[in-house]
Amino acid sequence: MIDELFAIEQEAYRDSLVHRLDARVKIIITIAAIIAIVAFPFESDVYLATAGFLLLLLILFSLSQTSIRTYILRLAMILPFGFFIIVAQIFFENPRYTECTVLVDLPLGVAIYQESLLFALMLSAKFLVCVSFIILLSGTTRMHDLLEGAARLGLPAEFSLILGMMIRYLFVFAVIYRHIQNALATRCFNALNRNLPYRYRLSTIAYTIGTLFLRSFEQGERTYMSMLCRGYGRASHMYVTKKPLCSTDRIALGTILPFIICYPLLVYLL
Repeated sequence: MIDELFAIEQEAYRDSLVHRLDARVKIIITIAAIIAIVAFPFESDVYLATAGFLLLLLILFSLSQTSIRTYILRLAMILPFGFFIIVAQIFFENPRYTECTVLVDLPLGVAIYQESLLFALMLSAKFLVCVSFIILLSGTTRMHDLLEGAARLGLPAEFSLILGMMIRYLFVFAVIYRHIQNALATRCFNALNRNLPYRYRLSTIAYTIGTLFLRSFEQGERTYMSMLCRGYGRASHMYVTKKPLCSTDRIALGTILPFIICYPLLVYLL
């Protein structure tokens, strides 16, 4: 997970047409796509709407020069969070349907319902589109640019300051974790090595977690004292300069946003 954090940020520093777009444009496109696909009714037409959004994603991913392997790895990291929710749908009668047909009877009184399975498939399609847009946003936008873009779109100054501090300290925490991990590796410690006593492995892991929290706390105290020495107070806010959208950003926003809004409406009405 820590290595993936650095890999995501390194991927955002690449140069492509999508990477050069203003963060505000990508944030607006991502939020609009998520709202559009989530608001689409749970009907059979949702697959057609999903296909259109996936085609748009395919074009954007090709313009960003993101490899398929990178996309699949990041999708695999997010899938477990929604997989269990989606799978759980098939074992319960869905209230959206007046009648539910039992498809498969399982032991202990558990059954798989046909209508619930269809609902789970439609939910999976929506989940795939939403997650893919988030992967595109995070993989093509630097964290600091993302924060500045959100601030320019109207994110409250207090949230901008807190999120900015969290982003900076997140990488400090990752570096501390790497140092501790390297220290354990140089001592030939492996938590999965069954040749080592179980109690010794457990105590070492507990000691490592405690050390990590202590170092993080100490680093946080040093960071806070440094901020106070530089005039930090209740009235302190993250300074964000005004930045007009260039012609490329306007063209991208004027092309993609109408498609995101109009395409689901056309699919639903026609």
